[in-house]
Amino acid sequence: MITAEKIKSLLNLTPHPDEGGYFIESYRSPCQISKDVLPDGYGNGRSFSTAIYYLLTPDTFSAMHRLPADEIFHFYLGDPVEMLQLMPDGSGRIITLGPDIFKGMHVQVTVMKGVWQGSRLLSGGKFALLGTTMSPGFKGADYQSGQRDTLIKAYPQFRDLITALTRQKNEMPHP
Repeated sequence: MITAEKIKSLLNLTPHPDEGGYFIESYRSPCQISKDVLPDGYGNGRSFSTAIYYLLTPDTFSAMHRLPADEIFHFYLGDPVEMLQLMPDGSGRIITLGPDIFKGMHVQVTVMKGVWQGSRLLSGGKFALLGTTMSPGFKGADYQSGQRDTLIKAYPQFRDLITALTRQKNEMPHP
């Protein structure tokens, strides 16, 4: 039987220090994009692309955050995941990633640059193995944590889910 512990061990996943969940970078392009051709905010250039494996368990969640590049999520196996996306125009949407595409679940979802995002297993789920790819590639300095009070003020219609997908100050991402 597949378990979260077996997946963590097989893929050498470790706790994500900021976001929560477990991850490992599985690919970083050796090719670089010059700073000269990138929009502002990308520092001294970037890898063409990066990819990670990402695991959610019942005691973890992907905390609300945003990135300066599009991120594509891929659902690999496990139980459905609820994703909240909050758009710059004040709107938002809830998407379910999962295996049952005939019931409206998605096996691939794009989070556009600058969109706040967070996710968690649906109630009763044991684990979900996802992957993400980014182009230009990810750098740690890209990660911007969402602050609960600020997000609730901007998106009051998503108060409950924002509360579930954010941490109090100084709260660690793993038990």
